[in-house]
Amino acid sequence: MLSSENFGVLLRNWRGVRRVSQLDLALDAEISTRHLSCVETGRAQPSREMVLRLAEALRVPLRERNALLLAAGYAPLYRHTSLDAPELEAARRAVEVLIAQLEPNPVLVMDRYWNILRMNAGAQRILALFPGCDSVTPLNGPRLVFHPQGLRPFIENWNVLAAHITRRVHREVADNPSDETLKRFLEELLSYPDVPSRWRTPDLDGTPPPFLTINYKWKNSTLRLFSALTTLGTPLDVALQELRIETLFPADEATRTIVNRLADPAL
Repeated sequence: MLSSENFGVLLRNWRGVRRVSQLDLALDAEISTRHLSCVETGRAQPSREMVLRLAEALRVPLRERNALLLAAGYAPLYRHTSLDAPELEAARRAVEVLIAQLEPNPVLVMDRYWNILRMNAGAQRILALFPGCDSVTPLNGPRLVFHPQGLRPFIENWNVLAAHITRRVHREVADNPSDETLKRFLEELLSYPDVPSRWRTPDLDGTPPPFLTINYKWKNSTLRLFSALTTLGTPLDVALQELRIETLFPADEATRTIVNRLADPAL
């Protein structure tokens, strides 16, 4: 199959994911519908600039923009650099300053697949409350929630939380149809014991709750936390765009008191 045909197939897939008509995409990319139709059917070879223009109009992530460029016969444009690489020193320092300033609240720095790359002391203190969690490797946010030897036995509202995570991963898979790693990760979560079979059917149109807490059983108390996600603005590196910084904040005064006392036993 010619590269232009490969590109056309991927482009149509992305239009489907974004639920954008050919006319709307043509208007957003400022090209004719006739030319767009020829590109999608492989009758016209898109220029490198055209590939990037269409990807921008469809809000395609940088990783997948590289895949579109390759499919059209061009070299990838966006690098995928480890957070520990010297060239990302400024970004790494910004992340380290952020997670330190958010103390004593737990903060996790995760990649595209929710693998935990870094955590602050607050997160380490919270995880230390629940024995055995460090045996769940590689350390990963959703995996800790689903794994029977992870946080699962300590989460009071596990069914609600796990269903929410499942919907989110289903949505990620739908938004990134060529990512086999995401599909395998979803299968892993669905394969854990006592995960309802109905969760295999995506519920992408369901209305999420306006506010969801994670309720951890600890001693005779319940720690109620809610999360906030932070991403880096205008990144031009694949890894930086995919970086997720999740902060857990106390949802009530009792939890706030416990989090503060864990950081300073003298309180």
